[in-house]
This record gives sequence, C-alpha cells and structure tokens, in this order.
Amino acid sequence: MKKNFCFIPLILLLLSIGTTTAQNLPYADYKRIHFGFSLGINFLDFGVTPSHIAIDGKTYEADVSSIIPGFSVALISDLRLNDYFNLRLNPALHFGDRTLSYVNPADGERFSTSVKSAIITVPLYLKYSAFRIHDYRPYLIVGGGVAFDCYRDKRMPVVLKMFDGFVDFGAGCTIYFPFFRFAPELRFAIGFNNLLEPWEKRAVEYQDPDMKRYNQALSKLTSQMFILTFNFE
Repeated sequence: MKKNFCFIPLILLLLSIGTTTAQNLPYADYKRIHFGFSLGINFLDFGVTPSHIAIDGKTYEADVSSIIPGFSVALISDLRLNDYFNLRLNPALHFGDRTLSYVNPADGERFSTSVKSAIITVPLYLKYSAFRIHDYRPYLIVGGGVAFDCYRDKRMPVVLKMFDGFVDFGAGCTIYFPFFRFAPELRFAIGFNNLLEPWEKRAVEYQDPDMKRYNQALSKLTSQMFILTFNFE
C-alpha cells in the first residue's frame, strides 16, 4: 500500500502538467490585430442563362460541363471585435478554368469552349467563432466584396467583363498548434453582375463569325466559386 501511495503525487504531477500544456497558444485570440496567409483550391462555376435565340435557324442550350480545380492564394488581416466576432480583410488571387458546353436539342449538335480566369478579390468578412474546446474552435464567416478578372483574351469565343461584386459565406475550424493557428475553411461565393461581354461590343477584329454562336446562345453568365482554403495565422 505504501508503494502505491508513493505513486499518487507523481500521477497528480503528470496530470497537472498535462492540463497546463493541453491548450496551445492560449492567448492568441486576444490579440487586437494579427496577420496570416492562406493557400487553397478553387472550383469556378457559372450560373448560365441561355438566350434561346435562333442562330442560323438553331437554338442551343448551354451549361458548365467541366470544372477544373484551380489555385488560390490570399493574405489575412484580422481585427478582433470581441470574444466571438472578428473583422477580416482577405485580398486574394484565384486562377481557374471551366468548360461551357452547348447542345442543339433538335439534332444533337454539340460544341464547347474553355473560359479561363485570373481573379483578384478584395472581400471583407465578419467571422463568428464558437467557444474554444481545447485546441479546436469552429467558426462561421460571411461577407462580400469586389472582384477583378485580369484574364481577358478577346480572341476567345466567350469573353468576360472585368468587374464583379459578390457575397461570400462559409465555415471552418481553427486548430491551435504550438507556434501557429491552422484553419481549413470552405466557402461559397456568388456574383451579382452579368459577366458576359456582348458580341456587339467587341472590336471588329475579334468578331469571328465562326465564334458568334458561342456568345449569342447565352443571355447571362454570373460567377460562382467554391473555395477550400487552408489558413495559417
């Protein structure tokens, strides 16, 4: 019995050490301002509205048939408002691609084109974080901002306008490590504007008759983007 009692202080000491070291970065969330960066994968998409205009006697349905994963990189600047809310400014650069496919239901004629983008976004977010449990803290994020598409190849069948506005919302979970915070985050962004540049507004040298149907078969294109990011703060 005496030997067993000798181990009790040792067990209590180990438990106390485990308790004090269980939480990494216990004061990190109390910083007024902090910075970081994020790397991620994006999936660009469109909300497509066909025009149903007869083009050489044919009408076409159109939709996004293929979404190619792209790459995103962003900077993080975070302002603490209180224990649960933060204001975040996250300028980002997104590279991506998607394929627009067209079909004539009458005869089954099909064709497609690729639409590439290099988008700079400047969003402002409100972040709500739940109560921290050990080294995990889930959160919700919502916001919006402006976007600028820097990739505008006017030789392509479908050309997008440069400017867009969007709303953005998602969720994530902050994981606390000894020297930094890591947060996988999933967001969905929806654009406001019709991004389709009308055929008539193109310069004459870019009005290739063979590409006219790609543009005129569409009435409206709005941006949609899924983003899986990994934040380091």
